[in-house]
Amino acid sequence: MSTTPAENRSPPAPPRVVAISGMIFAALYIASLVFARLAVPADPKEPGVWLADPTLRSWVRFALNLIPFTGIAFLWFMAVLRNRIGGREDRFFATVFLGSGLLFVAMLFVAAAVTQALLDNFASESILPAESETYAVGRAMGYALVNTFAVKMAAVFIIVTSSIGLRTAVFPRWMAFVGYALALVMLLTITNFAWIALVFPSWVLLLSAYILVTDFGKGHQVATSAEAKPPHEGTAANA
Repeated sequence: MSTTPAENRSPPAPPRVVAISGMIFAALYIASLVFARLAVPADPKEPGVWLADPTLRSWVRFALNLIPFTGIAFLWFMAVLRNRIGGREDRFFATVFLGSGLLFVAMLFVAAAVTQALLDNFASESILPAESETYAVGRAMGYALVNTFAVKMAAVFIIVTSSIGLRTAVFPRWMAFVGYALALVMLLTITNFAWIALVFPSWVLLLSAYILVTDFGKGHQVATSAEAKPPHEGTAANA
């Protein structure tokens, strides 16, 4: 019978499918951003000419259809990180970690909903979007949510995750410093640089790859040690 206190035990590793949630999030988010940016001009004051092109509209719909799955994958990624931290979690950092992550997902969903509303209402209207104040407000709102507020919340998420990594040593110090540098770029970069949002999924992809490689290496070492252990040791222990 194990005498290790329950609070000091390492939490069980999540299934491999759950562990790759960060990679799934990164792939979906990058795909949605690329399709949206190629279809819609970066300027939030653009007149909405893309709505008259069926091909561009289909690209935007494809990007919007990826957003719900992107948010779900990110929530699972947050759960993987908390599971990895385990009982070493600090309440102060945990609050900022959860708050920034949930706000990022919420803003992503709201921006997608606003864009979907514009697409549904103006794609079939005879009125030109440039002549509509509703389109101007919705377009500016969706752009600000993604490129200003969601990016800043993503930067906060990177900072707090890197801080947790330094305090608990759940990943190398160099990875934490890389996170600080990328977060600083995201916080200080002007909002009219449309591709800045790609920094966040790139960081998540890097961190997820490290977690998977590390967990795979630990699992391989445990399996090798179990196979090399002499059978009589287990018998003596039981006696």
